[in-house]
Amino acid sequence: MLIDDNEVDNFINQRMIESCSFAGRIYVHSSSKSAIEFFKNFERIKDLPKSLLPSLIFLDINMPVTDGFGFAEEFNKLSMEITEGIRIVFLTSSTSQSDLAKYKEVKNTLDFLNKPLTTEQLKSIELKLA
Repeated sequence: MLIDDNEVDNFINQRMIESCSFAGRIYVHSSSKSAIEFFKNFERIKDLPKSLLPSLIFLDINMPVTDGFGFAEEFNKLSMEITEGIRIVFLTSSTSQSDLAKYKEVKNTLDFLNKPLTTEQLKSIELKLA
């Protein structure tokens, strides 16, 4: 899943994921709110197959209304039935040391990467997930 308010970044990152055959299914959200609603729908509709849930979320930090950290906080309030097995990768243009420090405190995170995604970053993520 890609969560970023910048449609161009979503397009570029989606193409990179597709070209590397990194994922069979890619969900794209341009706001934290729509992504949280996606997961809340899984909580409400009990008979949806868990195989439809993403195993990885690429999350931008700097977004209007609810930033990436706000999304992560809301995401981690969802039931463990939904969040279990889903890891978050902060994918951002931020170089802030405070963002880096804050990311390390967020539950279910895997990495903190700079945009756009590269082949090398995806290979590194695959190794961390293995």
